[in-house]
This record gives sequence, structure tokens and C-alpha cells, in this order.
Amino acid sequence: MQPIHIVLLIVSYFSVLILIAYLTGRSANNQTFFKANNSSPWYLVAFGMIGASLSGVTFISVPGWVENQQMGYMQMVLGYILGYAIIGLILLPLYYKLNLTSIYTYLEERFGKMSYKTGASFFLISRTIGAAFRLFLVANVLQLILFDAYGIPFWVTVTITILLIWLYTFKGGIKTIVWTDTLQTLFMLIAVGVCIIAIKDALQIESLLSYVNENKLSKIFFFDDVKAGNYFWKQFFSGAFIAVVMTGLDLDMML
Repeated sequence: MQPIHIVLLIVSYFSVLILIAYLTGRSANNQTFFKANNSSPWYLVAFGMIGASLSGVTFISVPGWVENQQMGYMQMVLGYILGYAIIGLILLPLYYKLNLTSIYTYLEERFGKMSYKTGASFFLISRTIGAAFRLFLVANVLQLILFDAYGIPFWVTVTITILLIWLYTFKGGIKTIVWTDTLQTLFMLIAVGVCIIAIKDALQIESLLSYVNENKLSKIFFFDDVKAGNYFWKQFFSGAFIAVVMTGLDLDMML
């Protein structure tokens, strides 16, 4: 793909996001911005959270992880099911019952103001650092495959990326993000499918299912060594705790 084609793709993509932001943010208020008026369709939220909980870091790093850990990562993914069950059956009903705008308000009611401020501060710090790393990775990829060809400095790439993100979120807030996350999840899954087909063709694989089934890297479950880091129950419960912490106790996800 030529650089100009990538530019056109990015422009088209963000144009759609900005259009969605305009349509969802026309009558926005504080309730819309922070809580989407508690009226977002559950299936859109569920589908959009697939993309919201992942990032370019996951998309790029996990395939490389398979070379060292095989498909043991799936053990953690199975643990997510337990974690999301805890979120859906325990945490979400609690948040709705208390009608919270910030989920950390619960810490103040239960444990006091210092606990509330500590939890909120950790959220802001972790979000700032995490978002910075994810932005750096995405901007760096764009720089290598696209903007270097036009002689555009890296700081300009980062500035443009931040500006485009701000443009489609500053008005509608959560109501806009619910729809844009759904769109991003759809495109991400399409990209995964395109990558699989492209890799299959590049490696000249006749039967993809047979190739994956016979490959030693396809092993998922590890029950042999209790002390090993990839032991099933360690990975399973780690996935459950990660889901609860990264989603159930995260203000951005729970909004």
C-alpha cells in the first residue's frame, strides 16, 4: 500500500468518527458527556468494549508473545469470563444502585475522603501514563510507515493524532465514545481478518486450520508444571483479576 493510500484511509476514517461525534453531540449536556444519559444500547457497549479494552500494544505485541509462550495467552482470556461475570453481577448493580458519576465516589462513602482521592489519583496517573505509551506506539508506527516518507517530524505526528482524537470526543463525551468504540472494534476485527488472509497467502498455506492445528505454537493449556508462569490456574485467575481491576474498577470503562 502506498503512503498516499494510507493518508486517504486515515482521513476517511477520522471523517466518519467526526461525523458520528457531530450527530451524537448536538444536544449533549453534562449527563450526556459523563454518562450518556444512561441510555446506551447494551449490545453496542458490549461490542465496543472489545476495542476499548485492547489497543495497538495488544494488536502488535501478543502475536510476538506467541513465539515464546505459545497460545497460553488464551488461558488468561478464559479467566476474563469469570472477571466480567463479577463485574456484571456485583459491581455494575452496585454502581447503578448508587447512581454514581465517578465510581470512586463509592470509596468516599465506604472508606472516607482520603481513600476516594487516592483511588481517583491512581486512575488519573495510570491513565495518563498508559495513554501516553499507547499513543507513542501508534504514532511511532504511523511515523515509520507513513510520515517519514513525507519528511514530517515525529512531534507533528503526535500533535495531529491528539488533535484528531480531541475533535471527535470533546463535545459528546461518553455518548460519542460508545459509538466510535463500536466502529473501532469493527474495523479492528476486520483488520485481524485481513492480516490472517494476507499472512496465509504470503506463507502459501493451503489449509489454515490444518496448519494451525499441527503447529507446536498452537498449544493452549498448560497443566504440567505448577511452578511455571504459564500454568493454567495461574493464568486463569490472573485473567479474572485483570478484568476486574482493568475494567470493573476503571472509571473510563465503567462509564
